[in-house]
Amino acid sequence: MFFVNFFLILPLVTLIHEAGHVWTARLFGGKIKFCLGTGETLFHIGPLEVKKKYFMEGWCQYDSLTYNKTWAHVAIYLAGSGFNLMVILLINYLITIDVLPSTLFFYQYAYFSIYFIFFSLFPYRNDNGKPSDGMAVYDVLRYGKAKDPID
Repeated sequence: MFFVNFFLILPLVTLIHEAGHVWTARLFGGKIKFCLGTGETLFHIGPLEVKKKYFMEGWCQYDSLTYNKTWAHVAIYLAGSGFNLMVILLINYLITIDVLPSTLFFYQYAYFSIYFIFFSLFPYRNDNGKPSDGMAVYDVLRYGKAKDPID
């Protein structure tokens, strides 16, 4: 189960998280680029870049928002965790109405998603000075509209 968690569920949680950022940035007219993993690039599909260590992390970069307001930036930073939460609720609902089976895979997915949401919203900067989503929200609210913290 460790390999399933590490190489399938965690990247899936990350992909859904990044999809939340991407969808919301596009909703506000932004041009996006996003990535799964770290290390050497394996391949590109449109704005998606998949790295060799695809299971490690992800990021979404946006530019040129049509609605360049503080609340739009906050919404983009919170959207990743929001998508994770919506998928957890959807999976649990589908299990409740017997559409999906009650298996360890779905419970592990929910567990990793909650873990991901917590550390995404916890305000901190990593060793490279890049902010978590929670820290990015704090920065935008405290200092006004910020440029993309990945730049």
